[in-house]
Parts: sequence; C-alpha cells; structure tokens
Amino acid sequence: MTHSALQITEATISVYPYILKLSRREDLTFDEMYDAFDAVLNGSASDGEVASLLMALKEKGETIDEITALVTVLKDHASKLPRHVPGVIDNCGTGGDGSNSFNISTTSAFVIAGAGVKIAKHGNKSITSLTGSSDVLSALGLKLDYFPGKVAAQLDDAGIAFLFAPFVHPKIKQIMKVRNDLKVPTIFNMIGPLINPVDLDYQYLGIYKRDQVETMAHVLKSLGRKRAVVVNGAHAMDEANLSGENRIAILRDGKVTTHILKPEDVGLPAYEMTELRGGDGHVNREILTDVLQDEATDAQRDTVLLNAGIGIFTAEKAESIKAGIEVARESIESGNAAGKLQELIKYTNEGVK
Repeated sequence: MTHSALQITEATISVYPYILKLSRREDLTFDEMYDAFDAVLNGSASDGEVASLLMALKEKGETIDEITALVTVLKDHASKLPRHVPGVIDNCGTGGDGSNSFNISTTSAFVIAGAGVKIAKHGNKSITSLTGSSDVLSALGLKLDYFPGKVAAQLDDAGIAFLFAPFVHPKIKQIMKVRNDLKVPTIFNMIGPLINPVDLDYQYLGIYKRDQVETMAHVLKSLGRKRAVVVNGAHAMDEANLSGENRIAILRDGKVTTHILKPEDVGLPAYEMTELRGGDGHVNREILTDVLQDEATDAQRDTVLLNAGIGIFTAEKAESIKAGIEVARESIESGNAAGKLQELIKYTNEGVK
C-alpha cells in the first residue's frame, strides 16, 4: 500500500463515522465533534472529507455542543498566550451581512479601549465585505505580526491588541481552502469571533443570522464567559445599528435573556443604512480616524457610540447600554480613543521594550 493510500485509509477510519452519523441527521456529541476536527487539524482527512463534514453539519443544523466543541478544538490547536490576562473583551463580528459598511467594530474597539477596558480584537482580511479589520488596520500603519508573549504584555501595557487570525491558527489552511471551494456559508462563518486565543472574560458578538442569536449566547455561556452580548442588527447586519430593531441576547449571571433594542431605547436618533457605507481600506481608514477625532458624520459617530456602549456594558464598566454609550462618548471627546489608536500603532511597530 502506498503512503498516500495509507493516509486515505486512516482518514476514512477517523472521520468517516462522524460524516455517516451527520448524514443521518443525528447530532454529534461534544467529544465526537472534537475528535472529528482534531483529526482534520492533524492532517488526517482529505479535502473531500472536510467538505462532507461541513456540508453535513450545515444540512443538519449545528447544535450548541457541536459549535462549542469546534471552538474548543480550534483554540487547543491555536498559538496560545503564555498566561491568562484577566478582564479582556473581544467585539469581533462574524461578517457575512453584505452591508459593505465601514469597520464599525474595529473603530468601536478603540473607543472601548479608551474607556479603560482591555480588548483583544481577533480579526481577518476581508472575506465577505469590502474591507476586513486587518485591511483597515494595515492601512493605518499597524504591523500584524503575532507573538503570543508580546500580546499578553501588550494587553497589560496598552490595553488593546489585534490578533490576525491566519497567524493565530496556522493549522486551518486546509479548512479555509475547502470553504473557498464550497462557496457556501458553513459553521466557520459563525465561529470566527469565538476562536480568539485569549481566554476572554467578556464578549460582544455580532452575527448575521437572526435565528442564531440565542444559540450563540448559550455557546458563549458554555465557553465560560462572565458576561456576553450577541446582536443581530436591523436589516440582518452583524453590528448593532440605528436603522431599526436590533435583536440582542444578554448572558448575565449565568442566564440568557433576549431583547429588542431600538434607537429610542438608548436616546439616539435613527439613520438610514446607506449612511454607514464604507469603501476600501483607505476610505475606511479615514472614517475610523474621523470617528475617533470626533469629526465623523452623526450617523457614523452614533453607530460607533452604540456598539462601543454595548461593549462597555458587556465588560461590566456600565450598568446599562445607555450608560455605556455615555462612557463611550467621553472616550472619544477626551481623546482617549484616538490615543489608543496611536499607542497601538507605535506598539506594533516598535514592539515590547
């Protein structure tokens, strides 16, 4: 038997039973899901088997245990930080909403950091939008190198770090190739924000699928978040916005509750979605810096205030989302948010001293 034939046989033995079970519309247990993708990440599955796993999960519908297990195994294979940094939040969204908005969550990250919250922004290049978080940050002059030890120190010193997904997860190249070949949404379109290698205490997660809001909040509970907020914005956006009703799920004190959040609930005016449109990395860079310098349009500023306010509330730095918005406003008006951007640019270019 040739080496390649042996590999295929081993892959069939390790992955095939899970594909077969999923094809019968049966849920995998946490351990089964973990083992299936552990085999994939260890190189023991062919592209066809990876595609079969992803499509079988999609057609059956992913459970909380399956999503939690996949996130866990991906984090176990990631490049980890050497120590826990307490009190950290991420505010990454899934993307996939097709809105072509400016980089709302990335802009909000600096506002959250300017309010004294440690934030580890996990992100990637553009996949479904004009500009991903790494695209706009590169345009701002940040270096995207990832060194786990430096990230921990950076969170302590600067209070903000950006973690570029391909550097953090070197073993997922095969999965990314298969995803690109499939050209349809899969479970990986939902879990990008969940596989941050930092052990987060808090998470503000935007998703493009409204029917998954409560499910993802329960996944975050399973992952041990102290508090979390999941939002699907008006018009199925993966960010909260001020153009209609936002569906949110709040994980607090171990319980998940769902709510509808409207502009008038937080004392902000309504805007049209078209007012949030962005462009390429250079256009979005200008919008981001305009917001942080308090020179943006009302719609751009207030949308960032809303999202940063939710993040600040999530990190337990405000008693309510409305109060969080006022903390976010102070972060911008004081210059603290803009200062965090400059601090991060300097830090990534000079490194740890």
